[in-house]
Amino acid sequence: MKTVLAALLDEFYEFTRPDVVPRQAEFPLIPRKATVIVGMRRTGKTWFCYQKMGELIKQGVPLNRILYLNFDDDRLFGFTVSDFQSILDVYYARFPENKNETCYFFFDEIQEIDHWELFIRRILDKENIRVAITGSSSKLLGTEIATSLRGRTLVREMFPLNFSEYLRMAGIFSDPPKQFGPSVSAKLRHAVRDFFRSGGFPETIGLPPFERQTLLQGYVDSVLFRDIVERYRVKNIVLLRRLIHEILRNPGQKFSVSKFYNTMKSLGIECDKNALYSYIGHLTDAFLFYRVEIHHKSERVRRVNPAKLYAVDSGILHTVLTGGVDNNGPVFENVVFNALRPGAKNIEYLQPAGGGEVDFLVTDHSNRPRLVQAAWSLSNPSTFEREINSLAAAGSAMKISDMTVVTWDEERTLENGIRIVPFWKFFPREG
Repeated sequence: MKTVLAALLDEFYEFTRPDVVPRQAEFPLIPRKATVIVGMRRTGKTWFCYQKMGELIKQGVPLNRILYLNFDDDRLFGFTVSDFQSILDVYYARFPENKNETCYFFFDEIQEIDHWELFIRRILDKENIRVAITGSSSKLLGTEIATSLRGRTLVREMFPLNFSEYLRMAGIFSDPPKQFGPSVSAKLRHAVRDFFRSGGFPETIGLPPFERQTLLQGYVDSVLFRDIVERYRVKNIVLLRRLIHEILRNPGQKFSVSKFYNTMKSLGIECDKNALYSYIGHLTDAFLFYRVEIHHKSERVRRVNPAKLYAVDSGILHTVLTGGVDNNGPVFENVVFNALRPGAKNIEYLQPAGGGEVDFLVTDHSNRPRLVQAAWSLSNPSTFEREINSLAAAGSAMKISDMTVVTWDEERTLENGIRIVPFWKFFPREG
């Protein structure tokens, strides 16, 4: 294994690190803490590591004090926890002068190795090494890592590109616009339509629709087989595929396990309710979907009301959805959720006492709440009344004055303080 590790180090130090479009997420590296970067496969965790390496080098850190290993590399097949010491042996044999210097180790997809946390805990305790870990499974967020590393982690989740990042990567705007004249507004409207269809996975930007769809379908299959079937030894792949397809076809809808179970039984598909609950947990663990639960003080009410399920990216939704106005509202709600998610501490939905529903009660990391509705269009009077009345009722009951309806292309402020803002103007400033 030492020979393989030496070859991988040679490859890393000879490799020309690519210039990357900077992501907006924070990437701290501090003593005695492991920075854990998690998220769905292909969201850009490795490129985020390259971004951090570039920042370190610009700050004057020599390249030889940085190490990068990807445990998804086939050359590391058979690597076990007993081989981790070889990393230190090979590295310090090559750079003995760095033994007393602060070094920076980046470990990609480290969850592929059983008991990896034992090595990380040891180097945090014994070595002058700042550590970054990436992984595609939220196993990295569970009680197992909290126990093994005893709270010595900083967790950052990597999402697909937000709209501001998309504008930069697509070469439309290098910085979020501050003025919205006719030319800028037209470009933003066009960009939102593209973003709405293509989503924000970095590798898909600029691809033709067929190639993009094929790539995104491959991402879903990778989650299906590598993060779920292989990891949890799932046997009923037909049921799991049906479940994924059903959720993708109904973004932002309350998902009833009982209803889906009955549908599968009526089709003659082998199905078990407990398995379905487990599958949903696995899919959220792999960051393909997110759960949004109802906001209520009563645990019983929260338990009996189904959660909404949102996909990680609108591009993935379009691998199963056809175009058409009927899908605009649900997909748009999913897009708004994805835009809110990175900066939120918690997101829930509300059902005010007077009826109706508020899509998102968003609490930020300062515990500041705000209410957000997602509405493709408010041009229909009944839609306008429903969305605004629900928002106003919830704001009054909860004493929340920050209320926004995000739309495709409508803008005004109502007398009760509710702001109606187009997505293309609201979220570039959010990002």
